[in-house]
Amino acid sequence: MDKTQMAEQAAHKDGFIAALDQSGGSTPKALRLYGVEESEYANDEEMFGKIHEMRARIIKSPAFTGEKVMGAILFERTMDGEIDGVPTAEYLWNERSVVPFLKVDKGLADEADGVQLMKPMPELDHLLEHAVTKGIFGTKMRSVINAANPVGIAAVVAQQFDVGRQILGHGLMPIIEPEVTITIADKAEAEDILLAEITKQLDALAADKQVMLKLSLPEKANQYKSLCQHPRVMRVVALSGGYSREEANDKLSSNTGMIASFSRALTEGLSAKQSDADFDRTLAATIDGIFQASKAG
Repeated sequence: MDKTQMAEQAAHKDGFIAALDQSGGSTPKALRLYGVEESEYANDEEMFGKIHEMRARIIKSPAFTGEKVMGAILFERTMDGEIDGVPTAEYLWNERSVVPFLKVDKGLADEADGVQLMKPMPELDHLLEHAVTKGIFGTKMRSVINAANPVGIAAVVAQQFDVGRQILGHGLMPIIEPEVTITIADKAEAEDILLAEITKQLDALAADKQVMLKLSLPEKANQYKSLCQHPRVMRVVALSGGYSREEANDKLSSNTGMIASFSRALTEGLSAKQSDADFDRTLAATIDGIFQASKAG
C-alpha cells in the first residue's frame, strides 16, 4: 500500500471523503435510518455486525471508487474487520483506490466553556501503531463547539493540534475536526474565533508538517479560504453536521477549495431493504451529487 500515492490523492485528487465511522453511541441511529431496527440485533456484537454489513455494501457498490470517493474514514472495528476476506483498509486501497482513514477519538467530555473537548486517549499510541500495520493513511478526531466562547474554542483547537502532533509522530495524517454545532445562534461569531485559533496553531506548526481540517459548513461563504491555501494544510473537508444532503451540497458548492466529508448525508436514502440494483443506483446518484458539489467551489 503506497503511502506516497495515497498522499498525492489526499492532497490533490477531485472527490470527497466518505465518513463511515459511526461509533457505539451513534450506531443504533445510523442503523435505524438504514432500516434496521433495534429488535433485529440482540447485543453490541450483532449491532456492530449489522453496521459492518452496511459499510461493506457501500464500499463494494460499483460507484464507490477513487474516481469520485477520494478517501473513507473507518471506525476501529471496521478497520479490524474484513471485506470478502481482505482487511478493510487494504480492500479500500487495493480494490477501490480509496484512501483509508481511521477515527481515533473516544468520544466527548462534558461541556465546559461552551465546548466539548475530546475524552482522554491513554491508548492512542498503541492504536496508532496498530493503524500503521493495517495500512491506514490518516486519522480523524472530533470536538464540538456549542458557543462563541473564546476560552473554550482556544482549548478545543489547542487540544486538537496537541493530539495532531502525536499522530504526525507516527507518520499518519491527522484530520483535525472542531465541529461547530449548526443550530447555535452565534455560529458565525464562533467561526470567526475558530478561524483565528486554527491559523495561530497552523503558523506554529513545523515547516515540514501538514494536517487536514474537517470543519462545519460555514455561515459565510469562503470563511475558510485562507486555510485551504495555508502551506501547513493538505486539505480542508466539510462535515454535513445535520444539514440535509441537498442543503449540504448547496452550501459546499459556495466554498472554494473545500471538499465534502459527509456521513449521514452520504447514506441518506439507502436502506437494508433495497434490492442491490436500487441500492447501487441510489448510492451512485448520491456520490455524483457530493462529488459535483466538492468540485463546484
